[in-house]
Amino acid sequence: MAVGPTTRRRQLGADLRRLRERKGLTLEEAGGRVGISKATLSRYETKEGSVKWPAVDALCREYDASEAERKALVELAKGAKIQGWWRSLADPIPESMNLMLTLEDEVVRESHYACMYVPGLLQTRAYAEAVHRASEVPCTEHEVKHMVDIRMKRQELLMRDDPPHIWAIVDEAAVRRTVGGRDTMREQLRHLVEAANSPHVTVQILPFSSGAHDAARTSFVILSGAVPSLDVVYVDILGGGLFMEKPQELARYKLAFEYLCAQALDVEASTATIERVRKEL
Repeated sequence: MAVGPTTRRRQLGADLRRLRERKGLTLEEAGGRVGISKATLSRYETKEGSVKWPAVDALCREYDASEAERKALVELAKGAKIQGWWRSLADPIPESMNLMLTLEDEVVRESHYACMYVPGLLQTRAYAEAVHRASEVPCTEHEVKHMVDIRMKRQELLMRDDPPHIWAIVDEAAVRRTVGGRDTMREQLRHLVEAANSPHVTVQILPFSSGAHDAARTSFVILSGAVPSLDVVYVDILGGGLFMEKPQELARYKLAFEYLCAQALDVEASTATIERVRKEL
């Protein structure tokens, strides 16, 4: 069975291209400076095949990459064949190398299960700020703004000419939890209803009455590409996140999402529930 590019390999290719374009070099010019062919560099950037970390190191130096960028890309090159990736919030990786932004460039569908908060792609800025301020690790206002800016940047994919389909199963607890105060929460619920009316967004509420289920422990997102080999699961974990891409892992989460869809309220009843909760605030 053929194995598609790993998340590390996809991140590496996207960032090598970004750095080269920032420097204003063509493939031929950049390759010539480090002694590799135009075809080889193109393959590096298009996430195909193996990479040699000394070449990546040399490219980063030619591109005037920061020390943090260079070290991060060399580490990606060394582990490019490894499936799965634990991403710690403590890792010194620049936000310009945000993996979610990279993966979402290629998605055709995202399947979200949200047990604690409204999915990030459907959050208002005020709600997102309140979520980040609630962190057990105190953040400065600059850090909060920076993290929220990244979240708002991700939402730009909804404005594409051909946006991916966003299917969100939202636990009832997430719409009843007052985040940021009544005004912020009312605005968020109104925004969620407006998003649900988009032809590219489906929102279902998983009611308390559905009882226990296997996915209750944590939120997750299934990022689906044009071909199955590009599919990745992202799982929220305290202190970071886990990207999983092994076939058995993907199969389990896809099956879990199907069960959640079956247990959740239909679209019309879900919208009515959100509106009812908003009016109760």
